[in-house]
Amino acid sequence: MSTRNRVIDAAMKLAGRRDFGDVSLTDIAKESDLSLADLRDLFPSKGAIVGGFSRRIDRQVLDEFSGLNSHDPARDRLYDVLRKRLEALEPYHEALSSIARWAARDPITSTALNRETVNSMRFMLEAADIDCDGPVGSLKLQGLAMAWGRVLDAWFENGFSFALETLDREIARGERYVEHVEDFARITRPFTDMANRLFEFGGMRRRHAHAADDDHPHSHA
Repeated sequence: MSTRNRVIDAAMKLAGRRDFGDVSLTDIAKESDLSLADLRDLFPSKGAIVGGFSRRIDRQVLDEFSGLNSHDPARDRLYDVLRKRLEALEPYHEALSSIARWAARDPITSTALNRETVNSMRFMLEAADIDCDGPVGSLKLQGLAMAWGRVLDAWFENGFSFALETLDREIARGERYVEHVEDFARITRPFTDMANRLFEFGGMRRRHAHAADDDHPHSHA
């Protein structure tokens, strides 16, 4: 086991025993059998350790993921990928519940972990062969990150089966939302393209005007 994974495991073990807010970096270093200096070389904060755990779960899901039939509906592919992710998290239920309570009390940590979740969801969508590029893709990512948060809340409160029911509902809701957004994007695309061309044309005219002024610096004297 790598030293980084040893630190992550130590942090998760401590979070499962008590409130993660009461766990210090020194506690994690001792549990990992490392000096505080060695821990600092690996992770700058507890949030970074949690981020490392999230990326490890990403890797586990993606490594185990054998591929889905691309002819299956997108919602089914995404459900299967996220179910695999939830299964990978199941051994860490108590630890993650403790970490979630800790993050909820700290807006800066919560924001940082949201970014980590968005990045994880990007790879989950890719694994499900769902496009997540462009403006609509950005909305998909943030929407899925929020939906995943609600799935985790359901998991913390009522367990795995209830979390899967919540996941199914959230994906159905997200599918309807994305359809509306994509319809809106298709309707407004001609106007957006026209506006972009107008801005580009206006910018070219201004650049030509400035170039003309540079060529004739005394013409306005």
